[in-house]
Amino acid sequence: MPAWLKTLLKVIGGLLLLIILILVGLSVYVSSHKEKVLARVMAELNKNLNGKLVVGGIETSFFTSFPDLSLTLKNVSLKDKEWARHHHTLLDAKNFDVAVNATALIKGAISINHIDINDASVDLFTDSTGYSNTSVFKKGGPKKDNKSGGSSSIQLGKFSLKNVNFTIDDRRAKKLFSFAVSELKAKMDYPDSGWNAQLHLDLLAKSMAFSTTHGSFIKDKVLKGDLSAGYNQKTGDINVTSSNFTIGGDDFGIIARFALGKKPASFLFHITAPQLLWSHASQLVTPNISLKLNMFNMDNPIGVDAKIAGSFSGGGDPYLYITADVNHNKLTIPGSVITDCSFKGVFNNTYVKGKENGDANSIIRVAHLTGTYNHVPFKIDTGSIINLIKPVAAGDFRADFPAPDLNCLLAGTAKFNNGTAEMALRFNADIVNYRINKPTFAGDINLKNSDIVFIPRNLTFRNTSLSLNFTNNNLVLNNIRLQSGKSVVLMQGRIDNFLNLYYSAPEKILVNWQISSPQLYLGEFLGFLKSKHAAPIVPTEAKQINPANSGNVVKQLSVVLNKAKATMHIRAANVHYFKFLATDATADLQLSKDGLQLNNVSLKHAGGSLKINAALVQGNVQNRFTINTTISKVDVSEFFYAFDNFGLQDLTDKNLKGYLSAKVNISGLVNNGGALVKGSVDGTMDVNLQNGVLINYQPLISIGKFAFPFRNLHYISIPLLDAHFDIHNRMITIHPFQITSSLINADVAGVYGLSNGTDIAIDVPLRDPGKDSTITDAAERAKKRNKGIVVHLRAKDDGTGKVKIGRNKDKKIL
Repeated sequence: MPAWLKTLLKVIGGLLLLIILILVGLSVYVSSHKEKVLARVMAELNKNLNGKLVVGGIETSFFTSFPDLSLTLKNVSLKDKEWARHHHTLLDAKNFDVAVNATALIKGAISINHIDINDASVDLFTDSTGYSNTSVFKKGGPKKDNKSGGSSSIQLGKFSLKNVNFTIDDRRAKKLFSFAVSELKAKMDYPDSGWNAQLHLDLLAKSMAFSTTHGSFIKDKVLKGDLSAGYNQKTGDINVTSSNFTIGGDDFGIIARFALGKKPASFLFHITAPQLLWSHASQLVTPNISLKLNMFNMDNPIGVDAKIAGSFSGGGDPYLYITADVNHNKLTIPGSVITDCSFKGVFNNTYVKGKENGDANSIIRVAHLTGTYNHVPFKIDTGSIINLIKPVAAGDFRADFPAPDLNCLLAGTAKFNNGTAEMALRFNADIVNYRINKPTFAGDINLKNSDIVFIPRNLTFRNTSLSLNFTNNNLVLNNIRLQSGKSVVLMQGRIDNFLNLYYSAPEKILVNWQISSPQLYLGEFLGFLKSKHAAPIVPTEAKQINPANSGNVVKQLSVVLNKAKATMHIRAANVHYFKFLATDATADLQLSKDGLQLNNVSLKHAGGSLKINAALVQGNVQNRFTINTTISKVDVSEFFYAFDNFGLQDLTDKNLKGYLSAKVNISGLVNNGGALVKGSVDGTMDVNLQNGVLINYQPLISIGKFAFPFRNLHYISIPLLDAHFDIHNRMITIHPFQITSSLINADVAGVYGLSNGTDIAIDVPLRDPGKDSTITDAAERAKKRNKGIVVHLRAKDDGTGKVKIGRNKDKKIL
């Protein structure tokens, strides 16, 4: 080895040894002069404090952080001057390890490169007046030490926290941030622009309340991960980004900015979570929001993107803008479930700019929502819920599906067997107790080629189509086709003010129908006569909670169908009712929950016409009817046949010919099958029979074969007959009238009993009416009517229901 190299190495070695000896000596000096060194450190640190820093003791270690000198401060506390008033200690640490630059220390300056704080608490407190215990730090930049040429500024290369409770309690701004730091490690560097830091943290968020009125975000959640932070000295901004970061065990991406250089200081968090369970998400927000979110649930994770921004000085809610991406999920909402649910959602608590952030100014928007509700697939292109205090929902609802999918939704009201349904509606509704309440609609509902059973009345309609249009609170019903058996009904309708009355006063709903039919078989609609399904008995307490008019659109439908009234203007080419056939029928029909009213009925029947006004009041088993009818020149045989001979057994359609006119005002009962209840008819009847013929009328034949053996008893012509009858309690009172016929003339009066009680007086002149048939003068013919012998007969019930005819001893009409 060259001599010069040996000499150089000896010099370097000597210098190193000298440095080591100096540092060791310095360490020994510090150890032997702890109080003096501590006093210098305390004096240096207290230069920039408006308060008191207390250190219980100091220990040194040279080799722990060589070449720096390691100082361990014991029982460190930092209090501001107002501590006696508020009792919030800014710093209270059991161990405070400081790595001091040894070279700077030799020069008489303090440069701290590394701080470790263990078992400590940091409490940053601001009272309601705005005073903060951070005022313990004097304002102003670092001051130069002209004598030493050094600096009293402190730059940290590294610092770490372990088992540290960190609190920011701002009573004026109503903010509370509290963290239990298990571990925090930071490595810092100081470019000209400010500082940068790489952090690893593991902490428990006890409180992150931007507004203590509503509570904390991410309360009692563990935060773990790595953060990169940077401070821009020119702008005063601190920017934070994350990688490998979790909150409560879920992966998150975080970008944050703290604008401390502006007044007021503000913050912005941008948080993303690609796979987050709904139940986990609801635990990350404040209680006022989570209370609402917990009413819902989604089975599978969703994608979440959230922005939270606000001011450190104000006490209001921070600005929230949260988006969610949901794909093929199962959404549970109060009272129901939506399957295969997908949508993009946005929550924003600043719906109207300029108004205060909060629930009252919040909006939830959904776009491209698809799903299946009660087996009904649907789509909402756009929807929203405004004002979470008094929420109102609105949106565009679309659905296109097989009609039988409605069966679960309308159970108990209707059953669909085939066909298709289409809906295109704009809806608006209040939300009460987290349920859609009293929705209103604008738009169309179309049903095509469906078989429907209307359950409350047990009516079946085949090949049914209809179109409903909701506009301006009115409902217009178009293109309705109903088929029940052989009946085909075409309908157009309108309900004015429908949406206002649907929930509040369904009994005031009036449907105006225009109805036409080529063939109408009334017997196929007898289900209307059957007793409606009784509504379940609701306890009084439940009635107070759930009023009779439900806010649920589906449940309310059965109420509306039961209570609403309908006015029908009917035109039918042919009307069938059992044996009855009418043509060119017109009628005004009013339907209500109690029955029906028929007005202005006009129809053609049996070569004549009928005009009818009638009413039917529905009962449980029997139904009461009233009929006011004017009958004009109908074929009496066909008429009796059509109405099943009106319950008469002796006088039937087979016994009669002629043309009948009548005025009938009667009431009575029909059963749920539409059959007349015997003996229930009351009323009056005026009868006019022209060109009548009585054929094979047995009661008269029984009398005539003895009284008139040589006259034709089987075919008796009656040119004209006028009679008035009263009907009551199975008894027909026959007011006195005359029978002028080809067989006999007779005066008749009395009572005819449909089962028993018959008592009829008959005065029969024995003079053959045929002898007077050539007399054209009516007065002359009337004089000869009773000439000769007059037989006074009495047809009377013998008490067993059989009518016996004998001599009328009273010789007068009853």
